[in-house]
Amino acid sequence: MDLLFKTSSPNHEISVYDTTELYGEKGKFRVLEFSNKALQGAMDLNDPERILFEYPRAIIHLIEFNIPSFENVFIIGHGIGTIAGHFPEKRFKVAELDHKVVELSKRFFGYRKDNVSIGDGRQILESEDQQAYDFIVLDAFTEKGTPLHLISKEFFVICREKLDSSGLIVMNLIGKGENDQLMNAIHRTLSEEFAYIKAFSLPSEGIADIQNIILVGRNKPIRFQVRQMAGFTEIELGQGYIIRDRGPQ
Repeated sequence: MDLLFKTSSPNHEISVYDTTELYGEKGKFRVLEFSNKALQGAMDLNDPERILFEYPRAIIHLIEFNIPSFENVFIIGHGIGTIAGHFPEKRFKVAELDHKVVELSKRFFGYRKDNVSIGDGRQILESEDQQAYDFIVLDAFTEKGTPLHLISKEFFVICREKLDSSGLIVMNLIGKGENDQLMNAIHRTLSEEFAYIKAFSLPSEGIADIQNIILVGRNKPIRFQVRQMAGFTEIELGQGYIIRDRGPQ
């Protein structure tokens, strides 16, 4: 590993490094990582346009397949800018809590857009026009996981108001899939505001394995092609408690 940069911000401990192996694949890769080895983005230096992680590939498919003519997307959580950078001709507005993350995405990963607002994603989204977006993508993490104010009923009310009538909210979460109480709670809470919900995960060897979960909400049917979901398969989540800003109900 060749460490290129390391710093601590008020929000994260952040490292950028090059490595010759990533998830068992040999090559030359550049990685943005938070503390506890939480990878936030990675680039194949031999093929910078390649999208390495499965979850952004699956999210890109959901975007392109459900609304091929989409124009406006709001993203909470920047990372290295993988999804927004994939669509240079579309209008993306990105909310990122940590200015250092944005700076590093430009310095080390070639992010070229000037469309990132620094601050809390919910507060920034709340100030947007009603029905302004085709998609809202949530990809925001701290050491404790997705912040609770971004998975509450009150937050999903804001999302529904900011999406147009055919719009989707797409969430990248971390959990244990079908046996995770918090995932069930997020599913239940999201279903309070959206008529159609789908959940996807990568195959897991054990029920306790922590993995990426993609959760999608819409007030129209959600479409996808299994072969384009980068290995994610549909799962059934239970009906847990409702998450509110003041605590579970």
